Amino acid sequence: MSAFCFAQKDSIPTSIKIELQSHKLNQGLIINAVEIPIIAKPIAKEPVIDIKGDYWDNTNHNPYLETALQFPLELKFTDSTYASPVPHKKIVTSRYGWRRGRPHNGIDIDLVTGDSVVSILDGIVRIAKYSNGFGNVVVIRHYNGLESTYAHLSHISVKANDTIRKGEYLGKGGNTGNSRGSHLHLELSYKGQPIHPEYLFDFSPKNEIRSQHVWVTQKWTHARFHSSKRMSNVKVIKSADEAALLSLTHQPRFYVVKKGDTLYGISRRNHMSVYRLCKTNAIKPTSPLKIGQKLVLEL
Repeated sequence: MSAFCFAQKDSIPTSIKIELQSHKLNQGLIINAVEIPIIAKPIAKEPVIDIKGDYWDNTNHNPYLETALQFPLELKFTDSTYASPVPHKKIVTSRYGWRRGRPHNGIDIDLVTGDSVVSILDGIVRIAKYSNGFGNVVVIRHYNGLESTYAHLSHISVKANDTIRKGEYLGKGGNTGNSRGSHLHLELSYKGQPIHPEYLFDFSPKNEIRSQHVWVTQKWTHARFHSSKRMSNVKVIKSADEAALLSLTHQPRFYVVKKGDTLYGISRRNHMSVYRLCKTNAIKPTSPLKIGQKLVLEL
């Protein structure tokens, strides 16, 4: 007795057919066949990322006000490049940092009213509306949790909950809201925490994401550590060990202003000059202090 097997002719076999051959005297050849079904193993599906699951708010720019983040932050990118938000050379007119006594939590990119503005990465539109400070603004949440904000638009062409591809048209640049001339105000944030855009992205014509795996320390999330007038020296942290070490050794020191405090008194108690205190906080010796105001003593 001999045996052999073959699959059915279907493009995807569903069974195996085994034919058994045996010879019997004076009765010729008798062939018996047995068909065994194949149980296909289910094909694993890629996990679905639900970026609308937590704190999805189509009204408030920062729905994370009551949450606390642990530093350093870990961010991962699947792309090595981003789409330029404007169709021309990116000229940064004001950077992330302290500006006129207030934090400037994004970068301003020069444009002419009516220029196209596109999404830097894939994502879903969380906000598309008019806001007093931002003017016409679009906020997109991306699949790694990062959010990008496009402010001062003259026209919005998307609506909340739209799925957006990298490089897809969002609207036209403009000068709406609290703006001094036509420009795009671009912010990046993670769970409500602003992040210095130039730490994550190279705004040269290369349009490169600086690293597909980035660790973000507090130095890159507080505008008071940077000046809006000059580019910060960027060195991307790419490992957890390096991030943890820097977080331990470079923790900034703060002073919270109390009733009756003066710059002279604060500087004297903390063994520093008034000049150094003012320079660190980008304020003037004549700047008024407010109770509860945080002053940076050491970066």
